[in-house]
Amino acid sequence: MSVPSIPVAAPEKSRQPLYKSLFFQVVVGLGLGIVLGMATPEFAQQLKVLSDAFLKLISMIVAPIVFCVVVHGIAGTGDLKKVGRVGVKALIYFEAMTTVALILGIVLAYLVGPGHGMNINTATLDGKALSTYADNANKLHTGGFSSFLLNIIPTTSFDALARNDVLQVLFFAIIFGVSLALYGGPQGQKVTDLIDAVSGVLFKAMGLIVRTAPLGVLGAVAYTVGKYGVGSLTQLLSLVGLYYVAVAVFVLVILGGVMRLADISIIKFLAYLREELTIVLGTASSDAVLPQIMRKLEYMGVKPSVVGLVVPTGYSFNLDAFSIYLTLAVVFIAQATGTPLSLGDLLLVLGISLVTSKGAHGVPGSAIVILAATLNAVPSIPAIGLVLVLSVDWFIGMARAVGNLIGNCVATVVVAAWEGDLDKTRAHAVLDSPPPDLTVISAAQQPA
Repeated sequence: MSVPSIPVAAPEKSRQPLYKSLFFQVVVGLGLGIVLGMATPEFAQQLKVLSDAFLKLISMIVAPIVFCVVVHGIAGTGDLKKVGRVGVKALIYFEAMTTVALILGIVLAYLVGPGHGMNINTATLDGKALSTYADNANKLHTGGFSSFLLNIIPTTSFDALARNDVLQVLFFAIIFGVSLALYGGPQGQKVTDLIDAVSGVLFKAMGLIVRTAPLGVLGAVAYTVGKYGVGSLTQLLSLVGLYYVAVAVFVLVILGGVMRLADISIIKFLAYLREELTIVLGTASSDAVLPQIMRKLEYMGVKPSVVGLVVPTGYSFNLDAFSIYLTLAVVFIAQATGTPLSLGDLLLVLGISLVTSKGAHGVPGSAIVILAATLNAVPSIPAIGLVLVLSVDWFIGMARAVGNLIGNCVATVVVAAWEGDLDKTRAHAVLDSPPPDLTVISAAQQPA
C-alpha cells in the first residue's frame, strides 16, 4: 500500500485532553467495574451484557477485516515466493516460542511447587462442573491431529465468514489472494483496489466500535468481581501468582531478548500497545483487539503483507501464554493430587501439548477443554484435578489473553525484521512518540 510520508507524532499543543484518551477511558471503566462489583454484586453481574455486546461487535468485523487485509497483502506483494517464505519463517518461529513457553511452565512449576502440600483426595472432588468441558475435550482428543487439519478447510467460504472462524477465513483468504496475484492484469487490479477500499471502510467501522471499549471493560470486570468476588483468588493464590510471574518473565526476558535482536525495545513496544493490552486485560479476550493491533503494527512500519499473514495465523499457532499455562497447570494438578511424574511423563506432556495447544483458539472454554484433552493423553494424572483450576480460570485467563496478544505482536515484528519488511527508522520514531489515537489513523497513514 503506497502512501506519502507522514509525521509520526503530532505537535504537543495538538494533543487531546486526557479524558478523551481511549486508554484513560478504559482504565476508568476497569476501576468503576471493580467498585460496582464490590458494592452491588447483583447489579454488577447484570452488566455482563455490555461486555458481551462489545465482543459481538468486534466479532462482527474481525473475519471480513482479516480476509481483506490478507488478500490485499498477498495480491499487492506480487511475489508469491516471498509470501511462502514469510509463512514458513512464521511457523518456525511459532514452534520455537511454543516449545520455550511449554518448558518454562514445567521449570517454574518444579522450582516453586505451587501444588505441594495440598494433598487433594480426588475422590472428594465434584466433577459435575467438568461435564461440558470433558465432552468437548473427548471430541477434540478423538479427532486427533488429522481432524484439526481438516477443520482448517472451511465447508464453504461463506460458512467460515459466518462462523467467524479466523483460521478458516485465513485459509480461504490465502487461496483467494494467491489466485488474484496469479490472475493479475487490469481486471485483477480492479478486484485488488475494491478489496483495499472495503478494507478502509471496515477499519473506519472498527474505529467507531473501539470507542465502546470502556463500556465493554466495565461490564466484564463488574460481572467478574460481582460473581466471584475479589477474595476468590485466595484458594489458589499460589498458582495464579506464579502464572502471572511466568507470563511477565516470558514477555520481559524471553520476548524482550528476541525483540532486542530486532533492535526494538520491548518496554516501548508495550507502551505503544497499552490501550489494546488494557482492553484485553479487562475482557480476557485477545479477539477484542485483533483489528486494532493489525492497524497499529502496520502504522509502526511492518508491511501489511506480513501483518496479514502472521497475526491471524498466530491466533491459532502461537499461543505463548496459553502454552505456559498448559504445562504449569498439568504439573500443578499432579503436585496437588500427589501424583509423581517421571521424565517420560514430562516428555509426553511436552509432546502432546505441542499439538493440543494449536487447537485452543475458538474452542468454548478453550483452556479447560485443551487441558482436559492433554490430560486424557497422560493417564497417570487424574483428569478430575481440573476442578481445582476451574474457579480461577477467569483470573488466569486475563493474563493468558494479554500474554498471547503480546506474543503475536512480537512474532509479527520479529518475522518482519527477519524478512527485511520492518521499517526500523519509522518503528523507532513511532515508539519514541506518544501512542497515536487509533480511531483517527486513516488508511492513508499506513506505511507501504
